[in-house]
Amino acid sequence: MKNDTPQELNQDREIERLIDEVMSSSLTEEQYRKKMQRRKEVQDKRIAQAIPEKGLIIVNTGNGKGKTTAALGMVLRSLGHGYKVAIVQFIKGSWEPSEKRVFSHWEDQIEFHAMGEGFTWETQDRDRDLDKASAAWQKSLEYIRNPDFHLVLLDEINIALKMAYLEIEEVLAGLAQKPANKHVILTGRGAPAALIERADLVTEMTLVKHPFRDQGVKAQPGIEY
Repeated sequence: MKNDTPQELNQDREIERLIDEVMSSSLTEEQYRKKMQRRKEVQDKRIAQAIPEKGLIIVNTGNGKGKTTAALGMVLRSLGHGYKVAIVQFIKGSWEPSEKRVFSHWEDQIEFHAMGEGFTWETQDRDRDLDKASAAWQKSLEYIRNPDFHLVLLDEINIALKMAYLEIEEVLAGLAQKPANKHVILTGRGAPAALIERADLVTEMTLVKHPFRDQGVKAQPGIEY
């Protein structure tokens, strides 16, 4: 996992300082212009020093809503660039997701496998859940290793890890087999610490308010599914 260099940390601190300063209402127009000019210089230097391209391991976790939704936004971007994408759903699957119908318009670019049988509290059969998770992981490995696919989304795999349907060591070993330029997204709450350590990009969705929890509003089409 990459650690920021002292130079990068200093650049971050300078950008944060400049942002705080330009928020001050006491600045003249000329002072504001100079500070924003300096911020652009620092930002441009960081961009010039950046690595042009790298296949990323991306983790969307946390108790808040939007983990899969954010991942599907990356799927859509990849499709727009003409890349091939694979989606494997580890938990959902007993119902037909609307996203699958939408992505069928790119059927020559996308592979979609809903390999779960619904939420864990609905299946109530641990052995069957273990078998389904194992099958979903084997299918995932095919796409992780396949250089033709630019992006692989492993939806709700973090739940499978949390429920001990899969071993984290097995998943990390599989991720190590991906081609250098391939991106892999792993979603679901409760991502294990070892996966977070290995990832290049980690986003934690924080739950502040939720209509079901706070108001008793059921899942709605176009919002939850």
